[in-house]
Amino acid sequence: MLLAEFGWPLLPVERMFSKSAEIETAAIPKTVMLLPGFGAHPVRMRWMARELEKAGHTVKRWGQGYNLGATEDRFRKVEERLIALADRVEEPIVLVGWSLGGVMARELAKAHPNIVGKVVTLGSPFSGNPRANNGWRAYQAIAGHRVDEPEFEANPSEKPPVETVALWSPRDGIVHPRSACGRPGERDRAVALRCTHMGFVLTREAVTAVLSELDAD
Repeated sequence: MLLAEFGWPLLPVERMFSKSAEIETAAIPKTVMLLPGFGAHPVRMRWMARELEKAGHTVKRWGQGYNLGATEDRFRKVEERLIALADRVEEPIVLVGWSLGGVMARELAKAHPNIVGKVVTLGSPFSGNPRANNGWRAYQAIAGHRVDEPEFEANPSEKPPVETVALWSPRDGIVHPRSACGRPGERDRAVALRCTHMGFVLTREAVTAVLSELDAD
């Protein structure tokens, strides 16, 4: 499954030759913040952002460029951006986080449940052993701290006090499926997809699932 992850450049090509479903206009457009995974830049989520905007949602980046780890400084800056965005739009923000971005989204929702409307995680390792993935060694080398010792107080498996949905895949070659699915009580719902870890932000299946969650009120 890990080898399959290296085929991610072909996913946009596959989309070109696959039949795409028409995106329906959202009944209640939301303001959404996308949080990229470890080592990823927001540009990796640009296609997903465009698809969500086609439905009428307003999509915002997290404002931190590459996600090089859950450091105290990075978390606080995203926190500040979230608060400023919520004040500006005067409505709760939906956080959609891919991989590490989803773990950070859960912590943001715990700290600010009054301004977060919902959390959707995409293959995020929030449950079980934090080393149950193929990226923890690279994470520690780049982030500068142990994967199980983030620089800010966090309890990844604790469910935020807002609706929290985990999208996971048995074909995930980066994060262990059980870690991304979570246990009952660690999330409100878990939805299984059939994509790779990279496919969480590059496939129509994943975008359709996210759109469905944005419309599920």
